[in-house]
Amino acid sequence: MQQKTLPTIIDVEASGFGAQSYPIEIGIVRYDGAKWCKLIRPFDSWMHWDKNAQALHGITRAMLHARGAEPVSVCNELNAFLGNTMVYSDGWVVDNPWLIKLFAAAQVEMTFTCRALEYILSEGQMNVWHEVKAQQLAQLDVKRHRASADALVIQQTYAQTMGL
Repeated sequence: MQQKTLPTIIDVEASGFGAQSYPIEIGIVRYDGAKWCKLIRPFDSWMHWDKNAQALHGITRAMLHARGAEPVSVCNELNAFLGNTMVYSDGWVVDNPWLIKLFAAAQVEMTFTCRALEYILSEGQMNVWHEVKAQQLAQLDVKRHRASADALVIQQTYAQTMGL
């Protein structure tokens, strides 16, 4: 019997919710369980900041300037970690544009492709997704809304719903 591989999951936290927002943290759980997460120091031209987004993820501008990695370095690390693979996001409609914005501003070519998680979910998985995700949040005892924690919850929710 062939074992199904888990998808690589990416999650992006941002400075806000609109078109002027930009990525500030990226978290990944790869198909093999390897994890990667980085805060991103914004480019000087990236000025938008939404206090409501900050209240959600808990990341401050001061944290980004103190502990954030340079965007070019983040892009190169992402490419090295992911290679020429497919990654999936449950928030593709915002996560993919934020990734494109990051790589374009850094002038680095993205080697991986991001797709919507819905492409690989069965109807059965979709029917129970929110219920199982809530169980995973409780079971994994996730205390904060951050990219790496969100990616893990999404991947584990996928794993728990695989047979449906």
